[in-house]
Amino acid sequence: MRYAAFLLVVVAGCDCNGNNSKTDGAGSGSDTTVPTVDAPPLPACSPRNGTNISVRQVGSTITNGSILLVTSPPNDGRLFAVLQDGRIMVLENEQLKSTPFFDLNAVSGTGFVADTPQAERGLLGLAFHPSYATNREFYIFYTTGTANVVARYHQSATDPNVADPAGEVILSIPDFAGNHNGGMIEFGSDGYLYIGTGDGGNAGDPRRNGQAIDRTSSSCTSTSCEPLLGKILRIDVNTASGGKMYGIPAGNPFAAGGGEPEIFIIGLRNPWRWSFDRETGDMYIGDVGQGVIEEVTVLPAGQQAGKNLGWSKYEGTRCYGNYQPCVDGENNSNGFTGPQYTRPHSDNWLAIIGGQVYRGNCFPDIKGTYFTTDNTAHELVKATYSGGNFNAQSLGTTWPNGPASLHADARGELYLTTTNGRIYQIEAGP
Repeated sequence: MRYAAFLLVVVAGCDCNGNNSKTDGAGSGSDTTVPTVDAPPLPACSPRNGTNISVRQVGSTITNGSILLVTSPPNDGRLFAVLQDGRIMVLENEQLKSTPFFDLNAVSGTGFVADTPQAERGLLGLAFHPSYATNREFYIFYTTGTANVVARYHQSATDPNVADPAGEVILSIPDFAGNHNGGMIEFGSDGYLYIGTGDGGNAGDPRRNGQAIDRTSSSCTSTSCEPLLGKILRIDVNTASGGKMYGIPAGNPFAAGGGEPEIFIIGLRNPWRWSFDRETGDMYIGDVGQGVIEEVTVLPAGQQAGKNLGWSKYEGTRCYGNYQPCVDGENNSNGFTGPQYTRPHSDNWLAIIGGQVYRGNCFPDIKGTYFTTDNTAHELVKATYSGGNFNAQSLGTTWPNGPASLHADARGELYLTTTNGRIYQIEAGP
């Protein structure tokens, strides 16, 4: 992201119009016997009523590393912590295992480049295949000196807490700068992989990647335009076609032509963290602003494909200036979709962390509540979304410094991670 405060991105989504339920992953050896992952059961909890929010630091945290995300495979009781420096660590029963599950630095030939927590390159995203228990596939998003990369790896066939270092690049997107990389990846309920990319960096979208849909688009400023940047992409990792390592879902806006077929949503600056509501399929995108506004856009299920969130014609609801004519506030019409929630930089919100809707069972009174925060302000906000209305309430600024993500485990319980190596569970009580 533009300030030295931290990196930001987005990706992941669910087009709940999709009716493709995928199971066997490409390259997963679906014609051979694949060992089932020996995963621990989901942790139990005693449900606690109340809506007063607190955080509890998970017993074992990481003292040397910026934790950008924790996530879990489906029906798996472990937490997998993604570190900016290239490691993925496992926590089981809140105890940190000493050996990394995966270390990108130990894999030769990747060109992996990681920054310190004050900058934006590194291992940025992790998503487990919906059929991970049988195919052992997981996907990562990382940066090199010249590209953003999505790659596929597998868990070891003999040890559920260690990955096989042999993998393959699925998608490599040229990137001309070190910031605005996005990096969030998630599988939707349709079985497709959603990938969030930033506009490529520097400031002000100088190559106009946000609005570009192909390399000859009139929105590009030069032949160096990269239309897969500033987007949410959607691909089918279970098939391979057209000389690519993946297939193109038929419902993608440009699947039949007119633009790059991977594109699902356009007009993003740096969707550092985004998520699906696991119950409704609504998509919540936190997009980091340029110099004035941080924003959250909610795209209801079935109304996601082809949406244009406006960057770099708009920043939030205001004209940014890369495209004319432009009128403040008009981006809820004319083919653009404006945000439901914004925070000005005057509030010290400089790098929004798009969070997730709580769908766990441990704190039943906050089900359906969405949480978001900011890397600089570290103010926690809770909200509900209904009928197009985003009803937000600030919970103040007395929360952990340096938040990097708010994301759910396999149960739907939420965790906040920080750039100083901490993991906190979001809790509620009387």
